[in-house]
Amino acid sequence: MIIIDYKDARPIYEQIVEKFKVLILKGGMQPDEQMPSVRNLAIELSINPNTIQKAYAELERQGFIYTVKGRGNFVSGDSRLVEERKKECLHKILELAVEAMEIGLSKAELMREIEQL
Repeated sequence: MIIIDYKDARPIYEQIVEKFKVLILKGGMQPDEQMPSVRNLAIELSINPNTIQKAYAELERQGFIYTVKGRGNFVSGDSRLVEERKKECLHKILELAVEAMEIGLSKAELMREIEQL
């Protein structure tokens, strides 16, 4: 489910956060589905449980999961997360489009490349 890339310059907890966000946004994990326990995931990935705990805290801060005392962490059913992620992606695309046009790429060339996707 989660694979750590030790060649990646990002901290391990950030990689874990990103992998779970993708799983949740793509529907790989359903709302109210229980997350793997901190201990089990730490053993599975052979990393410190504190790293998992830090990743889960960040996911909770961003609204992707919620904690139930004594039961564990669960996937949030918040549909706004997908909409917010779409807005973030669109914003990044627009920034890149502006940059591309500033260096001489025409709007027509840009649109042609996008349509080929």
